Amino acid sequence: VKKHHDVRLVLAGAAGEDGESLEILASLRDAAEHDRDIVVLELPVDAHVQLNALQRAATIVLQKSVQEGFDLGPAEAMWKGKPVIGGATGGIAQQILHDVTGYLVRSVEGAAFRIRHLLNNRELIPRMGAAGREHARRAFLITRHLLDDLALMAHLAP
Repeated sequence: VKKHHDVRLVLAGAAGEDGESLEILASLRDAAEHDRDIVVLELPVDAHVQLNALQRAATIVLQKSVQEGFDLGPAEAMWKGKPVIGGATGGIAQQILHDVTGYLVRSVEGAAFRIRHLLNNRELIPRMGAAGREHARRAFLITRHLLDDLALMAHLAP
């Protein structure tokens, strides 16, 4: 991606305290040390303000988890009008509408391909971002869940 576009990669999140997570974090920092366009930010679990700012500043949000439960990172990025490229696994695959709000990928190469595709077709970025915001509004906001609950209560009422 970097060969063809002026980009910066920000890797932000909380690292686990187990040995494997610490090794991965150390190797990321080593790789980033030699490239000023890669930034590694280890944030506390409750760094909502910082993650919000990073997502709002991003052009594309990447959530490339190998194994994920139902982290709401993709929905939060879509609410901010950002296209999301995410791993086709767990809750991520339940949030991203492939080819509409972003892309689901199965490999690092697939993620790089989709990033290049968006950067080469910049008109897709605001279109996918708007579709993502609408999808987040319809599917993930508490107001939608409240309406579902009210409809259920109305249905159950005598």
